[in-house]
Amino acid sequence: MTHAQLERLTEQNSNDIIAIYDMIVGITAKLEEHDARFEAIDARLDGIDGRLDGIDGRLDGIDGRLDSLTGLVGEILTILTERADVRPARP
Repeated sequence: MTHAQLERLTEQNSNDIIAIYDMIVGITAKLEEHDARFEAIDARLDGIDGRLDGIDGRLDGIDGRLDSLTGLVGEILTILTERADVRPARP
């Protein structure tokens, strides 16, 4: 290989290395953009999670009240049934 060929090869390799560094810089910038977007999405999901926890608590309260009402309705039906059995039949 001649001296001119070695210089040309060295120049080509230098240009390739510079191009690779430029690509790495671009990739790094894009990764930082994605990281920022993921952090924003994560923050929004944390907010949604908090709201869902609140809704879950309220639904648990409603469920407890409905269970209580179901028990009361059952007691009322029992009392009405017992009273209906005690009453004399109407002519």
